[in-house]
Amino acid sequence: MFARAVSSSPELRAAGQAALSGPSGISVDDKAALIEDIRQALWSAKVVAYAQGLHLINAGATEYGWNIDVAACARIWRGGCIIRAKLLDRISNEYAANNLVTLLEAPSIKTELAKSQDAWRRVVTAAIAGGVPVPGFSSALAYYDAVRAPRLNAALTQGLRDFFGAHTYKRVDMDGTFHTLWSGDRSEITEDDAH
Repeated sequence: MFARAVSSSPELRAAGQAALSGPSGISVDDKAALIEDIRQALWSAKVVAYAQGLHLINAGATEYGWNIDVAACARIWRGGCIIRAKLLDRISNEYAANNLVTLLEAPSIKTELAKSQDAWRRVVTAAIAGGVPVPGFSSALAYYDAVRAPRLNAALTQGLRDFFGAHTYKRVDMDGTFHTLWSGDRSEITEDDAH
């Protein structure tokens, strides 16, 4: 959506082109290798987009008590939707054969993602270094890395919430709930000490 919004605003882009500096393209030594990397990056990003969407459907089903068969959804989309991607057959088969929390853990999907991720990372890196916006590729890669990460940046967000509104936070190195006296001596107190 962000890419479409920027694309549909010529005034914004004209102002940005006049005011902002940065690199202006990718230098390519091996065109065939770059094309193959882009093919692998595109496949990976598409898989992640499906994984995100199907996870949201499952979350909605859990939240609202819907009885949704994800394998059947993929079959229905393949047969009569605007999507109709061949990949949907594979997705349907994976959900039918496995009890999946995410499509990314499906046996054939995780194997191919493992093979494709270096190419995907090269494409995103080259695009960023060359100033070429690739929001789909980079956002999908960030989701992939977030799903596999043992810890995420939510702790930073919680720390900011404590700074702005004394919402407290937890630590990974000890039990308890804490608050920092940000406008005071910046010492840390436990939630019990605050009462």
